Amino acid sequence: MGQGSKPNRLASETSPYLLQHAHNPVEWYPWGEEAFARARAENRPIMLSIGYSACHWCHVMERESFENEETARLMNDLFVNVKVDREERPDVDDVYMKAVQMLTGRGGWPMTVFLTPDGKPFYGGTYFPPVDRHGLPGFPRLLQAVARAYRDQPEEVARSVERILSALENVEQPRPSDGPLDPTLPRRAADGLLGLVDRRQGGFGGAPKFPHAAAFQLLLRHHRASGRRDLLDAVRLTCERMAHGGLYDQIGGGFHRYTVDAEWLVPHFEKMLYDNAQLPRLYLEAFQATGESWLRQIAEDTLDYLLRDMRDPEGGFYAATDADSEGEEGKYFVWTPAEVAGLVEARDVELVCRYWDIAPEGNFEGKSIPHLTLSVETLAKMFGRSPEDAAAALARARARLLAARAERVPPLRDEKVLTSWNGLVIGTLAEAGRVLGAPRFVDAAIRAAEFIWTHLRSGGRLLHGWARGQAKQDAYLDDHAFLAAALVDLYEATGKPSHLARARELAAALDARFHDATAGGYFFTAADAERLITRQKSGADGSVPSGNGVAAHVLLRLHHLTGEGAYRARAEEILRLYHDEAAKNPFAYASFLQALEFSLEGPAEVVVVGAGDAPDTRALWSAVAAVYLPHRVLISSEPGAPEILPPARERPQVDGHATAYVCRDFTCSPPVTDPVGLRPLLEATRG
Repeated sequence: MGQGSKPNRLASETSPYLLQHAHNPVEWYPWGEEAFARARAENRPIMLSIGYSACHWCHVMERESFENEETARLMNDLFVNVKVDREERPDVDDVYMKAVQMLTGRGGWPMTVFLTPDGKPFYGGTYFPPVDRHGLPGFPRLLQAVARAYRDQPEEVARSVERILSALENVEQPRPSDGPLDPTLPRRAADGLLGLVDRRQGGFGGAPKFPHAAAFQLLLRHHRASGRRDLLDAVRLTCERMAHGGLYDQIGGGFHRYTVDAEWLVPHFEKMLYDNAQLPRLYLEAFQATGESWLRQIAEDTLDYLLRDMRDPEGGFYAATDADSEGEEGKYFVWTPAEVAGLVEARDVELVCRYWDIAPEGNFEGKSIPHLTLSVETLAKMFGRSPEDAAAALARARARLLAARAERVPPLRDEKVLTSWNGLVIGTLAEAGRVLGAPRFVDAAIRAAEFIWTHLRSGGRLLHGWARGQAKQDAYLDDHAFLAAALVDLYEATGKPSHLARARELAAALDARFHDATAGGYFFTAADAERLITRQKSGADGSVPSGNGVAAHVLLRLHHLTGEGAYRARAEEILRLYHDEAAKNPFAYASFLQALEFSLEGPAEVVVVGAGDAPDTRALWSAVAAVYLPHRVLISSEPGAPEILPPARERPQVDGHATAYVCRDFTCSPPVTDPVGLRPLLEATRG
């Protein structure tokens, strides 16, 4: 961004987003006591601006307003100006986003909130243009009006503060359900979600269209339990349309954030780590449920994109890449036929352009976003070539286009490593390695987990974010819950007890520092964290799963692995707390509903007793990997190990061979040593 002005206070920060604003003529402060002390001393209102590095409209508002000398002078004369990276401080973002939503009925970024010197909001919105436009006041006019109201109408400002704070105190404060948990709720929720699916293009609703991995995982689980084809068809259609559209990066792999149209064609081009952690897991589960290899391919290619482009040399994963490069949205990702002709073998140019629909007229500002409109088999027929020959030509072309694209000016990469989002990636990598028999994914999961455990802990406590060699901010609910779930996934993929021990350590920290002793569940922030104007607690999903939903699920898994009743008791508190909210709005509670279903149905407990590296042990685990088992716990038991988890006790080997047991509801199958005989036992389980 702009580099003309002398650096402001953001120059000493580590967040890439804050550093983008370090040379604005605005006298920015980072969030902290220095800014609030000045506001109190001068009785000035605070102008709080929240965004993130991959946010297109954040960059637009910066160019239009924060780099404008006259607008900056107004901001500096009238306000104490505070800039926050929402990914670095999700607690601050969550509180003030709720305030803006109450004031305006909508939210988004960049977020602009005006606060009293003690941090209480009295007015706000999202993006404001430099001049009056589209029913929005120009930002300079807004600044003057807000400052005048703060100075001349203190009673009205106080009333506005009181209304907002009262609403914030009441938001998402559900009462625990008094009745029994409804065993039909997850299934009824899946039926309701199915009715919202776009039957032509997949996904939910119209434009803009976002992927909703957790909701489609819920449909897939209902298909597993019921055998209903319509549920599987909805998942498969959505996976296919997303993978064929511009939402998916056809050349480099990985998913963009969302599309502006209902056909999955034109994305906002930022790539977020959390999407590229959650979506491969959906594709992986759909592959297990169907056996269709293209689903496996999308999962693998997306994870390989993360390993190639989003991994720190020490193993952690970066947060995002921007939508813009060279000041233009999407420039890095689009193509013309002439560019393709300069890179691809002459006989393949027309075939390649037809396959990815790269046309002279383009589909995005005169250029083409690659997407698929026909199969390789149809393409081969059109060009009189064999499917194998056409596929080989496309593979060669993709490699050349990717290499050429790497020479372009890339979008900015936000090189923060966030514990919560890394937890999502670690879990998916571990599961992909287990299901696909791909050691590179398990190894990457182990390295990332070690990175977090080494670089993002201090004094035995977990931290939230790392950038430029520094870790800071106390960890939040999501950091603990997502990482604990990932470590259980790693235990299931490797059989190493150390991963389970770390998951239990994180669960203990949640209990000690985040638990709500009054209503149950977990607050987003720890009891000893910085006190904001309100302490938030939520069970609803956003762009990432609900921290309480994931916590409930991982606590239930730990209960079944260890036999400890305290884990189940805490999980059931969460399930009771959000049960009625989920019944009213299943779309927002898909992660919670997965935990509820796990609790109500109980998991299949699969125990394999055998030496970890022995061929017969590996053969049994390969048989387990081939079956879609959404509700399960997997227990590795080494003969003679000093500690044996309760489900594996009194489960001996048969005649010295690796032996599997499938247990459910306190009843176990006879021991099985043959992988062929194991599969039907697994497929017969309800979960």
